[in-house]
Amino acid sequence: MILLAWTGRSLWRVVRTTARADLLGTVGLGAVSAGMMLLFAEAAARLPLGTATALEFLGPLAVAVAGSRRVRELLWLALAAAGVLLLTSPWSGSAGLVGVLFGLGSAACWALYVIGTAHVGSRFSAQHGLALSFAVAAVVAAPFGAPGVVAHLTWEVALAALGIAVLMPLLPFLLEMKALQRMSKTTYGTLAGLEPAVALCAGMVLIAQTPTVLQAAGTALVVTAGIGAARGEARR
Repeated sequence: MILLAWTGRSLWRVVRTTARADLLGTVGLGAVSAGMMLLFAEAAARLPLGTATALEFLGPLAVAVAGSRRVRELLWLALAAAGVLLLTSPWSGSAGLVGVLFGLGSAACWALYVIGTAHVGSRFSAQHGLALSFAVAAVVAAPFGAPGVVAHLTWEVALAALGIAVLMPLLPFLLEMKALQRMSKTTYGTLAGLEPAVALCAGMVLIAQTPTVLQAAGTALVVTAGIGAARGEARR
């Protein structure tokens, strides 16, 4: 709603003059964006924030590795897999399988999101592309949350939702699309590689989630793999 109000009449002029294939691309991006957010929320509800983010980051890491076209770059993927094993510690049963599957599903959506954002961003301005894709994302996500919201809607809930909408996803997605309009997916992957570490610190500071030694080591491996894969492609 914020984006539609912001773009106003200019959005409808864009819609009327845009090829159908490009409009379908924004529809796909919207569906993927909704899936990414919904699946990550389910993963974060079951796993530590740093672990859920590291699992999700496997998506853009896979995009960076796939773009390298060199077999040795698969070593970065193996390093990331080792980091995920340390984070989830399947031998201890500390990370539930359902949470891990939600995290991997979010990773798949993030990979498609990176590809889709670069495509949509090359054909629309950031605000127009996001206004269209977020409208689709709202429709896709509504059946999963709207009934509960309607049943418990208060002014406090509405204001909190407005604040969350601005902080996540409006500002991050807007900045990401502007970034991908100015840099390659590989360079973006380098910067995104820091996200698991940021999430680990955020979990410690904001919600008192103290990582174990294995979780901290696993995060370090995932971050190293992400930055290494992206920088290797940038050098090529």
